[in-house]
Amino acid sequence: MSDLPVETKTAKTFDPEAFSLNLARAMESGGRVLAAYLKPRQALDPNDRPPSEVAEVIKTFGVVAQYWMSDQTRATDIQMKLGKAYLELWGSAMRRMAGEDAPRAIEPAPRDKRFADPEWKNNQFFEFVMQAYLLTTKWAFDLVSEAEDLDPHTRKKAEFYVQQLTNAMAPSNFVLTNPEVLRQTLASNADNLVRGMRMLAEDIEAGHGQLRIRQSDPTNLEVGVNMAVTPGKVIYQNDVMQLIQYQPTTEKVLRTPLLIVPPWINKFYILDLRPEKSFIKWCVDQGITVFVISWVNPDKQLGQKTFEDYMKEGPLTAMDVIEQVTGEMKVHTMGYCVGGTLLATTLAWLAEKRRVRVASATFLAAQVDFTHAGDLMVFVDEEQISALERQMQSDGVLEGSRMAMAFNMLRSNDLIWSYVVNNYLKGQVPSAFDLLHWNSDATRMPAANHSYYLRNCYLENKLSTGTMVIDNTLLDLSKVKAPIYNLATREDHIAPAESVLFGSQFFGGPVKYVLSGSGHIAGVVNPPAGGKYQYWTNDNIKAGSVANWLKEAVEHKGSWWPDWREWLAGHDPEEVAARPVGSDARPPIEDAPGSYVRVRA
Repeated sequence: MSDLPVETKTAKTFDPEAFSLNLARAMESGGRVLAAYLKPRQALDPNDRPPSEVAEVIKTFGVVAQYWMSDQTRATDIQMKLGKAYLELWGSAMRRMAGEDAPRAIEPAPRDKRFADPEWKNNQFFEFVMQAYLLTTKWAFDLVSEAEDLDPHTRKKAEFYVQQLTNAMAPSNFVLTNPEVLRQTLASNADNLVRGMRMLAEDIEAGHGQLRIRQSDPTNLEVGVNMAVTPGKVIYQNDVMQLIQYQPTTEKVLRTPLLIVPPWINKFYILDLRPEKSFIKWCVDQGITVFVISWVNPDKQLGQKTFEDYMKEGPLTAMDVIEQVTGEMKVHTMGYCVGGTLLATTLAWLAEKRRVRVASATFLAAQVDFTHAGDLMVFVDEEQISALERQMQSDGVLEGSRMAMAFNMLRSNDLIWSYVVNNYLKGQVPSAFDLLHWNSDATRMPAANHSYYLRNCYLENKLSTGTMVIDNTLLDLSKVKAPIYNLATREDHIAPAESVLFGSQFFGGPVKYVLSGSGHIAGVVNPPAGGKYQYWTNDNIKAGSVANWLKEAVEHKGSWWPDWREWLAGHDPEEVAARPVGSDARPPIEDAPGSYVRVRA
């Protein structure tokens, strides 16, 4: 049977024969989906499989259920609450069918894009389905919020799992209960389902049995061609990183060079997307000598690389190479996300060793204290980390798809289910978007490194409490005296603004806390030319909360980038003639962005 759908364009009239044939072809692609899912699992030993995440969900919901079922009265009350809500919905629906102007039993949130189609409010069937779903969702959250005996961690897990399940069960995610998809299915004689099932099979095959949702069309998005094209050279490499130096574009540059330490959870080119969005290019154009670490995408052979190895073979080695190339013993440093956590660890280690190598430090959406670490704490407890360690011990690495899915789940309606609907139900190929292309370009993590990070930071919070030991050295952030520019983003689900503010107080030198609009990525990658968002400044880092801090903060329109550049010049205004890339001791190895960044998981 041909893979081509019966109709390649939207049909003007419903054709039962074409509709039936396209449904058959969609089902045929469904067989391909199932085969792609089962193929990598056929070789598994059923007795040697890692624990399923489903078990954690069941265990958590079991605790909630035990609370309600242990008391017959409250179990009855909570059931009656749902029954009453349904009766009110039924009564409201009947009155509206009779032509009365009765209010809806419940309204969707104003910003809920799932119910934007007019038929959710104009068609009585879809209106009823929507309200029933919203009432059930509210009741499910009440089950958790009103369970008084839950410990904070179990409550947070239960709330998170309820969110994931209710998001997954939304009527907008199914053909027959999504008016827009249903219209399109009938109008195109199910051609959309043929395209969608084909894409679903391709995405499961690309993920080797796991769904790798395509969030962007990769056409015309290639590292080194359309992204990460700022001119530069790789001047050094070892097992864990390549060091890139960028070609100057100004006659004069700041005397002190800048070393950027990106996260190894993702690839460095988030800071070098298309030229108009590139923070690296902007820095070069601002007269800064820029060096960037490009982390390796590790395989099982590098599974024993530790957090200490990443510190020594990453920023510490980079500082030595920069000194060889520029003659400068001190550098400005910048760390993004977990790269910032590693940078803070490095600064504390240097301070303990009394080595003055850093002129300033900038943290971009990075945490040093994990008291307020947000939704990611759902995945952090002894049982879950131990289970993950057992799996990583077998594989040597944590697959990047696991972390990518965890991050996507923090905003599952935007980053998972909207693509499920558009890609696999509507059959629409997503548009080319550099940021989302980067988001899907995940990297693996060495088992030893990731285990140390999860335990010492998220689980035991040792860095800020002065109990972290690395290289047989006890770390103390209060000994870090270099000036710090600490950027948080207001809608960050990964490094919450509250967490970044709280972490500011642990450093021993001056800290400028800045809050940017938007989230973990868009709040950082916000070029001035775009004129988007805003940022706030306030010198009081001991306000107690972001809400209190904002009361006395000054709002500035646009990007934080110029403010940071002004801050940097305030600590280091001296300029020198622009430097060539590399040196006799460190001749260029290859063109930027290098080869490490091109390795896909």
